[in-house]
Amino acid sequence: MSKSRMLLAVATVAVSLTGGLLAASRNDRADAAIGPVTWEDNFDGAANTPPSSARWRYDLGGGGWGNGELQTYTNSTNNVALDGQGRLVITARRESNGSYTSGRILTSQTFTQRYGRFEARIQIPRGQGIWPAFWMLGNDIGTVGWPNSGEIDIMENIGREPNTVHGTVHGPGYSGGAAIGGGRTIGAPLADGFHTYAVEWSPNLIIWYLDGSEYFRVTPASLNGNRWVFDHPFFMILNVAVGGAWPGNPDASTVFPQRMVIDYVRVNSWTDGGTPPPPSTGNGIRSNFSNRCIDIPGANPVDGARLQMYTCNGTAAQQWTANADGTLRAMGKCMDPAGGALANATPIQLVTCNGNAVQRFTLTSAGDLKNVSSGRCVDIKDWNANNGAQLQLWDCTGGSNQKWTRV
Repeated sequence: MSKSRMLLAVATVAVSLTGGLLAASRNDRADAAIGPVTWEDNFDGAANTPPSSARWRYDLGGGGWGNGELQTYTNSTNNVALDGQGRLVITARRESNGSYTSGRILTSQTFTQRYGRFEARIQIPRGQGIWPAFWMLGNDIGTVGWPNSGEIDIMENIGREPNTVHGTVHGPGYSGGAAIGGGRTIGAPLADGFHTYAVEWSPNLIIWYLDGSEYFRVTPASLNGNRWVFDHPFFMILNVAVGGAWPGNPDASTVFPQRMVIDYVRVNSWTDGGTPPPPSTGNGIRSNFSNRCIDIPGANPVDGARLQMYTCNGTAAQQWTANADGTLRAMGKCMDPAGGALANATPIQLVTCNGNAVQRFTLTSAGDLKNVSSGRCVDIKDWNANNGAQLQLWDCTGGSNQKWTRV
């Protein structure tokens, strides 16, 4: 869903688009190799008790959630509770005063993961103005905001389209009404029974499934030149909204209460054929061009070490923290333009932090790693995609060899 408790004014209208998208080729990236289960909830417990606080937390309140929604989310077991038969029920209600309440739970403080298979078996609610969803947001939303954090909608349905599931991605340049998505329509209302809704997510590829059958996929080529923001951990969300710009509001035909019943939620790792991806710490800086990280050669933080590109491995030589003075630091020293020069082709090196303004760098929301003093970008020299590729300052061109993502 195009919404977050941090979004107060984003009018997000998810869409089901299949025509007009660039075709996603299977050659863009091999399909995800699914590994062991890393997280699951089978919702065992007594009837009318809340879900496990070790797995789920609540979003609370009303205010429209950026979409003009009508409900107020609560943590009451009237809205979110186990049924005593191994299922979780999220119930949207019309209260006696005419207002609406519902539930929205999430794993932002308990579980995040980069890549893998994310699946739930759900019987969705029905009715005009009812909007159930199983979706994910990037765990950096608190620092980069939405949509730069990325959003993956695994399942959305709006009541006026009872037979159709929607899968969507949102990111910078493709959010809200410009989001990129696809759908599948079946021969009976989805609310008539349980269905499995899943994505398989790996580097440069997300695939959507309904009951084990693929119906949509997205790669960077699908984004019409916009930035891919799906290479860091995400957290999961389950909710039932009432009303809003996309589904419209309930009408006289809408029956309350409406229940979304979740049989299980399960997450598997992604292994790339047997080798798990390196852990994501949030301090690596990865090239969108080569998928390698900015690295101190030999993990030797000597003054004058020329920074290079190297396979991302999560070691201290690749952990770049943003300091309050505007510097980027790893192994106790600063990223620096060699000799304090600011011209094109100035090499990027590691030097003792000295307070000089030329050592200030910033990673912009557009993915540019920019030297503040020169206004020039950190550039992979000669478009070299190999380990050992050198870095330099260069005029910002928007090329992928100048685009970076935190990992």
